[in-house]
Amino acid sequence: MSTWSTLSLKLTGSLRLRFLLAVMLWVILGIGAIWWSATSVFKAHVVQSYHEELDVHVRELGRLTRVTSDGQPELTRPLSDPRYEAPLSGFYWQITSPGKRTLRSASLTHGGLDEHVAHSPEITHELDSGPTGPAITYGFVRPRADGKDIHFVIATDQKELDRLIDSFTYELTIWLAVLAALLLITGVAIISFGLRPLTHLAAAIARLRAGKSETLEGKYPTEIAPLVTDLNDYIRQNSEMIARARVQAGNLAHSLRTPLAVVLDEAERLAEIEQSKASAKVLIDQARMMEQQIEFQLARARASGGARTPGTVSHFPELLIPILNAMRRLHPDKCFELTDGSTKAITIPIDPVDLSELISILLDNAGKWAHHTVKIEINSGRNGLKIEIHDDGDGMSSEQIAEAFNIGTRFDSEKPGSGLGLAIAKDISEAIGAHLELQPGKGLTANIKFDY
Repeated sequence: MSTWSTLSLKLTGSLRLRFLLAVMLWVILGIGAIWWSATSVFKAHVVQSYHEELDVHVRELGRLTRVTSDGQPELTRPLSDPRYEAPLSGFYWQITSPGKRTLRSASLTHGGLDEHVAHSPEITHELDSGPTGPAITYGFVRPRADGKDIHFVIATDQKELDRLIDSFTYELTIWLAVLAALLLITGVAIISFGLRPLTHLAAAIARLRAGKSETLEGKYPTEIAPLVTDLNDYIRQNSEMIARARVQAGNLAHSLRTPLAVVLDEAERLAEIEQSKASAKVLIDQARMMEQQIEFQLARARASGGARTPGTVSHFPELLIPILNAMRRLHPDKCFELTDGSTKAITIPIDPVDLSELISILLDNAGKWAHHTVKIEINSGRNGLKIEIHDDGDGMSSEQIAEAFNIGTRFDSEKPGSGLGLAIAKDISEAIGAHLELQPGKGLTANIKFDY
């Protein structure tokens, strides 16, 4: 199965996962949109503010500059921003005039600014090289009395602008990440709270399947309550229908046995007459076949009706005690033993009537073929329950095991029975969700496996 198929299966299999992914997608898109728009607006605002500030400062630099009688420019007072006085602060200004001494800000301790940035009476700007890296540079020129230009240049390090933007972006990212985490936690809490009734419903269904209750118990929201009510009605009606079907199956078998017994009795009488012996034998054989089919179909009806009925459970070893007592009376010359470790309490959600009938058939069959001992062993683990019934008889060959579950199969006509026992046991095991198999060895072992 491909990764995409596995992911699709998980998505379709979990309502909680669907909601969680929807919340995650919405949070990611929403927080991402807020982050992108906030950083974009802030960057645009800061860049615009820096450019407006530099425009103001270069104009202020021009206003504070006067030219002496010999054409030397000089400042009447320092600029209003003290950052231009701190060495290498990232804020610089420079005034140049051909043949005259260059004036520089106290911050410009080494290097200089490119005077060619100022090449027009109109204020222009560009990204140029400053003393400490790329700088946003503004400038303009003003003519002297002799016609030569005075160049006014002012600059701010680009890294100052980048630092401010990066600082804002970092802090915004941290806060939005915290907000996203809180939103996700809130979303998980809301999903858990909203789906809690479905969790309770799943637990109620599990209790129902385990046989711990006969109906779906609990209080549910108005959106789910009608479904629970309908399911409980269905469970009740199904249980009543199964009970009626069992009774009707018993009544049908009883109503057929009586006339069939009369037919068989008459056929046996006819068999005593020489002229009708052949015809009587046919009637007897057919009547016995009908008896087999009645017994088999009746067992099937009981098993299929009781399998997985809600609220029905079987308890070990309580279930085995009356069966073992009955087997000891039925086969007094045989020893029926429950092995050590098979006496611990175990509960499985199987109708005890069907399970009792299945185990009784297998124990009775083992009792017929055993020499001395029949042992029962019960093993319970994480993967299910296993019941082993072992006899110390002669066992069966692989060919006999292959035919053992067929209706009417008998390997020894001297042994009592109708040849229906293993066929009925196989049908019951399938109806109750168990796996029945016979294993040869020193005797014969019948294994019943329940997966859960």
